[in-house]
Amino acid sequence: MSSSSAAASVPGATPADALRRNRIISSKLYFDVPGSKAPVVYSTAYDIAFLGIEKMFLTKEGHLEKTRVVEPLEASKEDLLVVHTEAYLNSLRSSFRVAAIVEVPPLTLMPNWLVQQRLLYPFRKQVGGSILSAKLALERGWAINVGGGFHHCSAEEGGGFCAYADISLSIQFAFVRLDISRVMIIDLDAHQGNGHEKDFANDGRVYILDMYNAGIYPFDHAAKRYIDQKVELVVSWILQAVDHIFLHLIQI
Repeated sequence: MSSSSAAASVPGATPADALRRNRIISSKLYFDVPGSKAPVVYSTAYDIAFLGIEKMFLTKEGHLEKTRVVEPLEASKEDLLVVHTEAYLNSLRSSFRVAAIVEVPPLTLMPNWLVQQRLLYPFRKQVGGSILSAKLALERGWAINVGGGFHHCSAEEGGGFCAYADISLSIQFAFVRLDISRVMIIDLDAHQGNGHEKDFANDGRVYILDMYNAGIYPFDHAAKRYIDQKVELVVSWILQAVDHIFLHLIQI
C-alpha cells in the first residue's frame, strides 16, 4: 500500500482518527528488511538486568546468526500516542508509577532517568519490534519478535510488567499501513490479556481468543466481556496437564 493512498482522508473519520492515522503514516518503525535477513526481530537492547529484574532474550549460538536478525527501532512518543494517552505517558515519568506497573517496589527509589534508560527504553525497543514483526509476517508469511507481548497494558493503564500496549499498537499500524481489515488475537499466555481486550472493546474488526488460568492475575472481569472466545482453565486442569506431559517425557 503506497504512502499516498494510506495518507488519504477516510470518510467519516474524527479528528482523533485523522491524527492517529497521520502519526502512523509518519512513523519510521516500518522499514524495508533485506531478503538476507530472517523474519526474526531482536535487539540486545531488549535485555533487562536491573534491580533484580532479569529478562534476557538471547539468540543461541549456532541456531541463528546475529547478522540475520532484524534490529528494530525504538518506538517514539509520537508512535506511542497512536494508542496511549498523553496523560498515561506522562505518568511514566514517575518512578513510583513504573514500580507499580512492573511490580518491583525498589524502583520507587530510583531516579526516573535511570528507570527510563534501563527499563522503559528496552520496552520501547520491544514495541518497535512488535510493530515491525506484523509487517514482516505479512511479507514473509511468518515473523517472530523475541520480546513484547505486553498484553496487560491498555491505552490508559499498565500493569503486570507491561508498560506499553505493543499488541494494540501493532494492530492499529496494520490497519493503516498494511491495509488489514480484520485481525484475530490468539492469546495463550497463562494470564488473561486484559489490556488489548479493553483497547478493542466492541471493535468488530478484532476477534479475541484468550485461553488463560482464571485463578490468577489479573482477575479483570470487566475486560472479560470483550473476549470473543474465552477459554478459562482452572488450576487443577493445568496441574493435570503438566503431570501428564511430565509422565510422558519420563516414558520417552
